[in-house]
Amino acid sequence: MLVYPNAKINIGLNIVEKRPDGYHNLETIFYPIGLSDVLEVEPSESCSDYSFSSSGIALGGDPEENLIVKAYRLIQSEYNIPAVDITLIKQIPSGAGLGGGSADAAFMLKTLNEMFGLHITNRKLEKIATELGADCPVFIKNKPVYATGIGNEFTPVKLSLKGYFLLLVKPDIHVSTPEAYSLVVPEKPVISLLESIQSPVKEWVELIKNDFEKSIFEKHPEIGEIKNKLYETGALYASMSGSGSSVYGIFEKAPENDNIFSNCFVTGGFLK
Repeated sequence: MLVYPNAKINIGLNIVEKRPDGYHNLETIFYPIGLSDVLEVEPSESCSDYSFSSSGIALGGDPEENLIVKAYRLIQSEYNIPAVDITLIKQIPSGAGLGGGSADAAFMLKTLNEMFGLHITNRKLEKIATELGADCPVFIKNKPVYATGIGNEFTPVKLSLKGYFLLLVKPDIHVSTPEAYSLVVPEKPVISLLESIQSPVKEWVELIKNDFEKSIFEKHPEIGEIKNKLYETGALYASMSGSGSSVYGIFEKAPENDNIFSNCFVTGGFLK
């Protein structure tokens, strides 16, 4: 079975407060985009557990630490499923704030559910997905949501960017999530993100921000420069996604000079 786990971007990201447990409460919009990995899962005829192979962007590390395999283990622990062969073509950059690993894991859960007729409800799949990562459940239904708490409490949101062109740029810089959080100063927004997204996209530049940008741009000015270039290229709105390091621009039409982003991963397309 072949599926295409897709990335997401964050529209706005307000770090509201630091919690007693050391985590941070936030508010953000998770918005699915077209950039995707390719995941193939088939019942195995040659192994007693699972096999895992990958190509594309290098993963490295022990397969048992991969979220796809962890998703398999969670389902395997509760349901009697056979061994599988897993093949991944990795195309979503890691350390980019795009949720690629979480998407892979969520799609693995959904694929196993469908392949083996497990009849697990979306609600239960979302509960299982929370064990793999705070943003993993968003990829079960794979629709725009307003996220609060530590990014694990979801409310459906009516937001469509269909017809806009998204240009995504990721420099060769890895920003770790712990690093990003260690530098940010929590602050409650004056206007709720839910209210701000009701405004036209061209007005978002004055209303919607990513609280990680200030400290990340100071430490990695190249990322901030990408945002500036996106505006110079004609973006209606530009922002870093999540805790970085990718930056996206939303355009009314496809920009003509996206080749200015040398030595970066660049992809774009019209949003659906």
